Amino acid sequence: MSQLIFEKSVPGSNSFTLPDLDIPEIDLSENIPRQFMRQQPAAMPELSEVEAVRHFTELSARAYGVDNGFYPLGSCTMKYNPKINEWASRLPGFAAIHPCQPEGSVQGALELYYEMQQMLAEITGMDGFSLQPAAGAHGEMAGVMIIKAYHKDRRDDKRTKMMVPDSAHGTNPATANVVGYEVIEISSNAEGLIDLDDLRSKMTSEVAGLMLTNPNTLGLFEENIREVAGIVHEGGGLLYYDGANLNGVMGVSRPGDMGFDVIHVNLHKTFSAPHGGGGPGSGPVGVKEPLIRFLPVPVAVRRGDLYAFDYERPLSIGKVKNFYGNFGVIVKAYTYIRALGGEGLKEACQHAVLNANYLRHQLKGTYNIPLDRLCKHEFVVNSKNQGQYGVSTMDIAKRLIDYGYHPPTVYFPLIVPEAMMIEPTETESKERLDRFVGVMQSIAREAADNPDLVKNAPHHAVIKRVDEVTAARKPIVKWEAP
Repeated sequence: MSQLIFEKSVPGSNSFTLPDLDIPEIDLSENIPRQFMRQQPAAMPELSEVEAVRHFTELSARAYGVDNGFYPLGSCTMKYNPKINEWASRLPGFAAIHPCQPEGSVQGALELYYEMQQMLAEITGMDGFSLQPAAGAHGEMAGVMIIKAYHKDRRDDKRTKMMVPDSAHGTNPATANVVGYEVIEISSNAEGLIDLDDLRSKMTSEVAGLMLTNPNTLGLFEENIREVAGIVHEGGGLLYYDGANLNGVMGVSRPGDMGFDVIHVNLHKTFSAPHGGGGPGSGPVGVKEPLIRFLPVPVAVRRGDLYAFDYERPLSIGKVKNFYGNFGVIVKAYTYIRALGGEGLKEACQHAVLNANYLRHQLKGTYNIPLDRLCKHEFVVNSKNQGQYGVSTMDIAKRLIDYGYHPPTVYFPLIVPEAMMIEPTETESKERLDRFVGVMQSIAREAADNPDLVKNAPHHAVIKRVDEVTAARKPIVKWEAP
């Protein structure tokens, strides 16, 4: 592994000349107490320009993304991002504007914003949208806040609980808890779907609603979704749709038609704006008509031939982000939707489902598939067949790195022991999928013939096996001199 940039420092090597200061120097001592002011210059590394450029270029080459190769990260929809999206987001009329400009000077951006709200409503079967939330979990929070505002407006203050399936994404119970709800877990049945009897027994007058992903994290469509919605609605609750898996139904089925009242959508996943590495993301929140009045402000509206932001919403949950959301991500997703059109979105969904089922069929027998039936955009295998050789799912994931693949999601969903969740998305070719199958089969043979090879992987990565528990609990986030 190459040296860290601090360790490459050579005194006197970063000589440079700056222009003369053309503004008056400011004495900060009147505003900042002396004990908080640095007495010595920061001990920054000294490198020549070429060495600094080479350092960061080397680091960037270590990063893996969808432009490098197959990225089958289950439940995260790491699809290829068409470059036309980047072109559109960099157009001066979008990239060079400022959120504080008068509305009259940014009519093009406002029109795009307004049309995006309308398109998402049509795609999801909702009646109104806000594009403010900055990411999926943020959209979740806004959606659950809307549910809480709805019950509060009805003076139904006894609803202090939120139901969440045992197969849910981890953000669901976390979001419900952050908004102030007690989380009630709903069990899955033998088919990996919502246990209707358990749902009925827990749907009381104290429950505000149910947070649900459909298809769920096992990649399975909730076949009884209408009955699920009926149980929740008859009990006075609302149904929340976690849009993380919308890629598996977009253009074919709409959450609003299934009975959902609130939804968040991950533009950075389903609609092909890049994500990973902490962002940026975008998590618009949509609602059925009775809940529109609670949407975050502002919402883009059309008044005659002009577009504007509407803040006059007294029952709104308020502003959830400065300005108007991550606009650049919204432009990229808008471009993707307009480029594909309705039929294109449907075809993308169909290809995602086809690819997932093709991989499931090809890996059948080599790996154990706990719920081996028609899936949507993703499916779950585990290492039960390899466990007899002492090889775990984590070992298989680490070995994939040696073959140049980003590992799938592992150990999730929690209801499947030693789970590996695989999502190929619609953007991968059959040839690429066949190569991945070949690698997975090779690893299975290695597990049987030479298990230590797999158990000690990766062998060719810059960083070998790490203590992931310690890394998560005691992260080292800054450089310290030896």
